[in-house]
Amino acid sequence: QVQLVESGGGLVQPGGSLRLSCVVSGMLFSIYDMGWYRQAPGKQRELVANITNIGNTKYADFVKGRFTIARDNAKKTVYLQMNSLKPEDTAVYYCNGRNPFDTTGRDYWGKGTLVTVSS
Repeated sequence: QVQLVESGGGLVQPGGSLRLSCVVSGMLFSIYDMGWYRQAPGKQRELVANITNIGNTKYADFVKGRFTIARDNAKKTVYLQMNSLKPEDTAVYYCNGRNPFDTTGRDYWGKGTLVTVSS
């Protein structure tokens, strides 16, 4: 059974930092493309960043230069380092996994971790 479990969310002041982690089980992690999405209240879920199985990264414009995505295949974990946080970064952050070789295009999701940026 595939499981993605996020952690590291919390309350942080504007300008602060947080590191999110997503530990994966039940899948061959190293072949999966992984990503972080977020959903703010009343808004649609949106891509924050993703990292392919060979380490290529992509970022949404609104986080470029502030957030960094990384993966550790040995630990089956993907990280999101978030710096210079802004109130508009407040959202539930979700971990996503997708097998690029799976023609069904199935996505796997974690349950999310809440990030609140407020003074």
